[in-house]
Parts: sequence; structure tokens; C-alpha cells
Amino acid sequence: MLRIPLEDTFADVLSKAQRGAGLSDDSLCQVSNVSPTDLKRLKEGELLEAPLRQLAAPLNLGEQALLQLAHRKYLPEPRELEGLAQFNTRFGDMTVNSYLVWDPRSRDAVAFDTGAVAFGVMAAVRTKQLNLRLVLLTHTHGDHVADLDRFRSESAAEIWASEKEPFPGTRSFSVGHEFSAGGLRVQTRSTTGHSIGGTTYVISGLQAPVAVVGDALFAASMGGGKISFKEALETNRKAIFTLPNSCVLCPGHGPITTVGEEKLNNPFYPEFQNHA
Repeated sequence: MLRIPLEDTFADVLSKAQRGAGLSDDSLCQVSNVSPTDLKRLKEGELLEAPLRQLAAPLNLGEQALLQLAHRKYLPEPRELEGLAQFNTRFGDMTVNSYLVWDPRSRDAVAFDTGAVAFGVMAAVRTKQLNLRLVLLTHTHGDHVADLDRFRSESAAEIWASEKEPFPGTRSFSVGHEFSAGGLRVQTRSTTGHSIGGTTYVISGLQAPVAVVGDALFAASMGGGKISFKEALETNRKAIFTLPNSCVLCPGHGPITTVGEEKLNNPFYPEFQNHA
């Protein structure tokens, strides 16, 4: 597996939480007793531990997880799993992930998103002599669908997206639909909030459960909640954090992680840390 850095810094987490809470800088300073100068310095990435602690509760962030992120003490353990490959490609000024999952026995495979380019995915299909049966989209933001034409031209795979987020040239499914490829079973769960049709795919048939979560959740962070921050938090709790702690999480940005690691280390979900 690739060793990929975290997608978000503690300053990114603060900004996302503040936007989600609908608090202006003045309001946040008032409820946290943090000075405007210190808030500005924190949001620019300067680590000021005391005011950072003061911001955690008003933003409903886990204080210790936030501090750990700020001190750069958390990076998920590397995960190697037969039948799972991650691809990290450059899209503008950011990087984005796509994934390939396959049944080691039948060699049937499923691709998840395209990343900036799907060359690596298709090269792996050929090198590993796989049968690409399905392409499943977590959502249809540009960085996740940029190279769909490669799948269309180089494979006969069916391409699917949520009916809530239809996209040209794809077939639509409703939440709860299940897919299969060889011995793999893929369950669909709604993780909306970052996008209208955001979908998490829960995969069984490998040595450990796997969930491809798109931009719903990142290691130590989450997507921006562009549609609804509240809904993004709620659907993640319902669809992702109810999975086993051993479930391998494959996010749209940043490193692979697990449910158990995120319960302990993701600042957006303090309820799990408070009861750990």
C-alpha cells in the first residue's frame, strides 16, 4: 500500500468544524474565550495549545484527538490486504484516491472512482489478469470521475452511481442495492452530506471487511459537508461507525484507516473517545 499523508491539518479541521457550526469568527471567539488574534494564528496553522483546547468543546471536537493531530502524532497503521489496491493521483493542487478490489479466486474485480487518471487501475487489471466487472462511484465530484472514459474504452465493466446523483453514461442504483463480483459482495450505504448521493460501499469476501467511503470520512477528518454538515456527521455515524472496528476504510483522500482507529483518533467524533 502507498504511504499517504493525512488529508487535513488541525487548521483544516478547525475551519470545517467552524463552517459546520455556522459560527463567525467573532461568535467563536466569544463562546470559546479565544482572542481574535489567536484564532487567526491557529487557522493559519500555528500551534497554540491552550487556545486550541478552548476551541474543542464549542466546536464539538475531541480535545485529545485534536491535539494529537496538531502535534502530528497520528497516522494510521499501514494496511496490506490481498485483493485491495489503492491508487493516488494528482488532481490540480490536491491528490485523490481510487481503489481496485478483487476476488483472489475468481479474479473478478470492482473499481471504485477514477481519481485524476485511471491508468494505474487498468494497468493493475491487466498485470494481475483480472476481470473488471463493475465501476462504482462514491460520488460524482470532478476529481472522482475525471477518467471514466478510460473505463468505458478499455473494459466492458458496468458503471454505476447513486440515483440521487445521476451522471452521464452511468447506471443508477437506489440505496440498499447490493452488487456482486465473484465471491465479493458489495452493500451500498448512504453517506450524504458532502454530496447529494454520497455512497459508502461495504465489501465482504476478503480477509477483512472493507468500506470504500469516498469523501464521507478521512483519516482524522471528514469531507467538508458541502450539502449538510449535520447530515454528513449523522450518516457517517449510522453507516460507517456501526461497522466492526476491524473494518478497513478506504477514503477519497488521505491514507487508508480503520473504524477502530477513527473512533480513537478522529476529532469530529468525540463521543467514541469519551467512552473509550
